[in-house]
Amino acid sequence: MNNTDLILTKEAELRQAQLTGDVTALEQLIDDELVFTALDGTVIGKRDDLSLHQSGRLKITKMEVADRHILDLGTVAVVNVLMEAEAKLDGATLNETLRYTRVWCEQPDGWRVIAGHMSIVPRNEAAA
Repeated sequence: MNNTDLILTKEAELRQAQLTGDVTALEQLIDDELVFTALDGTVIGKRDDLSLHQSGRLKITKMEVADRHILDLGTVAVVNVLMEAEAKLDGATLNETLRYTRVWCEQPDGWRVIAGHMSIVPRNEAAA
């Protein structure tokens, strides 16, 4: 299996873990040193992310990929995804078109997300 196929598999595993709130799977897919920029510009780490899922404060209900690009750099891969997403965060429903960038790094125990960024894409630009 080449790196692109492997990253596609890892992306699918991550998506499934996020949709089901599977903290055990997320623990294996996210690096301990994660640096992730959330929608509000807050930088969060692995413990913050896992805590949101574990507490039930975040429940992701939809993650439909509309577009994806993978840049394979050997032991690092950069994934850019356009996605239709729905979630409940602290009881509020969010329904947005999002653009994610995730950086995967090959570690001795497998590929893990080490960095990421998420932003809202205005609906008129998402359709273009």
